[in-house]
Amino acid sequence: MKAYDGMYIDGAWRPAAGPDVIEVVGPADEQVIATVPAGTVEDVDAAVRAARAALPAWAATPPAERAARLTALRDQLHARRDEIAATVTAELGAPEKLSQAVHAGVPVAVAGSYAELAATYDFEEKIGNSTVYHEPVGVVGAITPWNYPLHQIVAKAAPALAAGCTIVVKPAENTPLVARIFAECVHEAGVPAGVFNLVTGLGPVAGQALAEHPDIDLLSFTGSTAVGRRIGAIAAGMVKRVALELGGKSANVILPSADLARAVNVGVANVMSNSGQTCSAWTRMLVHRDRYDEAVELAAAAAAKYADRIGPLVSARQRDRVRGYIEKGVAEGARLVAGGPEAPRPQGWYVSPTVLADVTPDMTVAQEEIFGPVLCVLRYEDEEDALRIANGTVYGLAGAVWAGDEAEAVAFARRMDTGQVDINGGRFNPLAPFGGYKQSGVGRELGVHGLTEYLQTKSLQF
Repeated sequence: MKAYDGMYIDGAWRPAAGPDVIEVVGPADEQVIATVPAGTVEDVDAAVRAARAALPAWAATPPAERAARLTALRDQLHARRDEIAATVTAELGAPEKLSQAVHAGVPVAVAGSYAELAATYDFEEKIGNSTVYHEPVGVVGAITPWNYPLHQIVAKAAPALAAGCTIVVKPAENTPLVARIFAECVHEAGVPAGVFNLVTGLGPVAGQALAEHPDIDLLSFTGSTAVGRRIGAIAAGMVKRVALELGGKSANVILPSADLARAVNVGVANVMSNSGQTCSAWTRMLVHRDRYDEAVELAAAAAAKYADRIGPLVSARQRDRVRGYIEKGVAEGARLVAGGPEAPRPQGWYVSPTVLADVTPDMTVAQEEIFGPVLCVLRYEDEEDALRIANGTVYGLAGAVWAGDEAEAVAFARRMDTGQVDINGGRFNPLAPFGGYKQSGVGRELGVHGLTEYLQTKSLQF
């Protein structure tokens, strides 16, 4: 076990204000792998003051120079990919292949995309007799989740830095180790002192202090809708801007003309990725009644193949939460066709890849985010019924549509109340805007839309 010390504040690792530490526990073996400081209100205040002091110079830094620092950051992340992947595997439990490709690979691409945007975005434009300037919003407070611990930091820090903002990041207490690597990469990339700051700590202490700090201009949060509501309320009381990426209950709509086997197999893979700990996972599979039984059989067979492929859940609490949902689903009338709540291994916080059939739209498992390797299969009568079910939750983050004809799938997707839809297995695009409708959030991440979240406009008339 390694005991890490200090917070990254004003360009250096500084001792924490208090003596308390957070134990980082490996989900695969339930052993403590490290400790990090538990940040206090004083630590958060020091970080915010450093960010505020660094803001004028960084905001005035030419975009080309900000782009150069982001390019250097991308290169640092790429050089440490193996270390990053191993760290995520240890603290999150993600399988090595997933850690390499997604947890370590995607942040490199996202950082690189913002290096390019910083160099090419038009921060000044002419509109009639006005010159409009796109300026940094100021000091950003970012609270990031544990499920994609590095990606979510990069998806906030990179556009903030590209825009000319300074930032304080409070990472999830379950997965703080990769955040420390990111801070080291920022330092080696030559980002000026105070522009990026990192405070590890508990949500009710460090997270709350960051959300309530009067010198934060924008709060960016990714996590549960319940916490997002609280952060939104705090921000509203202080008239602060917010960017919230929250929960999801995304529908995977398989229209009758679709290649059923491919749609089901890809759909199951989507749900099982990252052990189901993905807010945009297609956790509701909607199948026409005439092909429903075949789809359930295919889904059960596909899920069984993931028994030895997926990692554990992040914590005992999360494991118990997911098991509770499975039990509740069965109690409410769902039919268990794969997996179940029983522990598949004697050690580690594992949950079996699970498929629940005969799920109806009013069931708890069809309405609430489970955040584990659990797929719900629902039947629909016709296209209008499928649309009603797809749109019938408080969420609207992502989704998928499958059809033999692409135009048919697009027409259906355009009527879905959700922020991002994959057509016939469309690939992830790190430049496309990501974010939700309804209670799935406010604002967008990634690409140029993610950059504009960290900008405000000023017009001069001549």
